[in-house]
Amino acid sequence: MVRVATLLLLRHGRTTANADGGLAGRQPVELDETGRAQATAVGERLNGLPLAAVVTSPLIRCRQTLELALPQAEPVVEERLIECGYGSWEGQPLKKLAKEPLWPVVQQHPSAAAFPDGESMAAMSARAIAAVRSWDARVTAEHGPEAVWLACSHGDVIKAIVADALGVHLDLFQRIVADPASVTAIRYTPLRPFLVRLNDTGGDLAGLVPPPRKRRRRGARTSDSDAAVGGGAGVAP
Repeated sequence: MVRVATLLLLRHGRTTANADGGLAGRQPVELDETGRAQATAVGERLNGLPLAAVVTSPLIRCRQTLELALPQAEPVVEERLIECGYGSWEGQPLKKLAKEPLWPVVQQHPSAAAFPDGESMAAMSARAIAAVRSWDARVTAEHGPEAVWLACSHGDVIKAIVADALGVHLDLFQRIVADPASVTAIRYTPLRPFLVRLNDTGGDLAGLVPPPRKRRRRGARTSDSDAAVGGGAGVAP
C-alpha cells in the first residue's frame, strides 16, 4: 500500500452574497448567520483530526470559517487559493450576469473564459493546483506520508482542483459541486491522485485518517500499486 498525505479541501460557509444571489469574487463579503452555523458544524466534524497544517485563502470569509471551525489552529495564508478574479463581474447579481455573452462560455467552455478586467479561469486553475500540490509535497516531507492537512478556499477553486485530480478537462469542471462548508478529500500518489470524498456535508471524517502502519513481515514484498490509497482499510468509500 502506498502511503501518502491526505488533503482536505474545505469551502467557506455561506456568505451574504451567496444568500443574495450575487457574485462575491474577491470582495470582502462575510459569513451570514447560516454560514457561521455551517462553519461551527463542520468544526465539530473536524474535531480530533490530527491536522498537520491548515492553509487558507486570504479572503475574510475563509478566515472566518476557520476561526469558527478550528479556533485552535493557526492558518497560513496562501495567496494562490484566493477566489477567481472576476473583474468587473464582481458584486453583480448572477441573474444579470447570466445575460452576458461571456456567460455561456463560462458554463460550457470555461478554459477559454477570461473575465473583463479580471483573471482567466485557466489561470485560476493552474495557480490553485500548483498551490495544493506544492503544499502536499511540503506537508509530506515535514510530517510524513500519514499526514492530514486542510486548505480552505472557494467553490470554483475547489472544483478546478477536483477536476485536475480526476484527470478531466477544465471544461468539465462545472459538473462538479462544492457546497458551502463541504469537505472534499484528495490523496496525491506518485502515479495519480485519488478523489476520496467529494462535497461531503455531513459524513464522519475520522475515517480519512490513515490507520497505523503495520510492521512488514520479514521477506514480504512491497507492492508498487497505489490502488489501496483510495479505498483501503480505514478509508471511507
